Amino acid sequence: MSNRTDSNVYTIIFAIAMVIVVGSLLAFAASSLEPNISENKRLEKQQNILYAMGVNDNDEGSAIFISTDKAPEAFKTNIKEQLVLTVDASGTIIKSQTRDEYFNETKEEPYLIDIKKQKTNAKKGEPRKLPLFIGEKDGKTFYIAPIYGKGLWDAIWGYVSVDANMVVQGAYFDHKGETPGLGANIKQRYFMDDFYGEHLLDEAGYFKGITVSKSNADPKNEDKTDNEVDAIAGATITGDGVTAMIKSDLKLYVPYFKNLKNN
Repeated sequence: MSNRTDSNVYTIIFAIAMVIVVGSLLAFAASSLEPNISENKRLEKQQNILYAMGVNDNDEGSAIFISTDKAPEAFKTNIKEQLVLTVDASGTIIKSQTRDEYFNETKEEPYLIDIKKQKTNAKKGEPRKLPLFIGEKDGKTFYIAPIYGKGLWDAIWGYVSVDANMVVQGAYFDHKGETPGLGANIKQRYFMDDFYGEHLLDEAGYFKGITVSKSNADPKNEDKTDNEVDAIAGATITGDGVTAMIKSDLKLYVPYFKNLKNN
């Protein structure tokens, strides 16, 4: 007599049972880890914002975040205000909220706003929320904005800090899946540091952004008014993605800075 465990019915039942058991374990693990995942996400965003305004533990050549245990207090100390600007399809600011106003309305911290989702909303013609963080360090005021785009393989993003004249004071870039040693080098300090001092506006005061250029004739990055930085060899598409997200996202903040200078 054949063993019942050799039958097709037994195999199907066993497979279904294993799927249910494994699925339940994975669901339980995900649920259990959710608080830790959320906390790590919160701390990472705080570290990114602080890095862009120069609050970090960099050594001579490496990009190093301030530690996670110090990040919350440093964020509270250095970030003096969080604003949420809402723009319509034409890029006009239709609402400006402080952190408290936005939090009371949404129960969400401005620095946790999903930038990817906001860009998707804008493509649908819906209003888009733009977080802006105002920091102070060594007597200087920094305006830090998040940016989001697409590299060669997947998403890229970052934070750029500027002064009231939209001159870059620091930048942090990251990626999801760019090529190691090539596009992934956008998060290397030698690349990010090149943006320091670069002007987002041209000499006439119009927004021009910053181009990551293969043909940049200034490899030492001494000219800060040419609206260009040197590209990473072998990472043309990733560099183009950085260029695009700087130009598309930071341009939306121009009305805020014009109003800032007029007041």
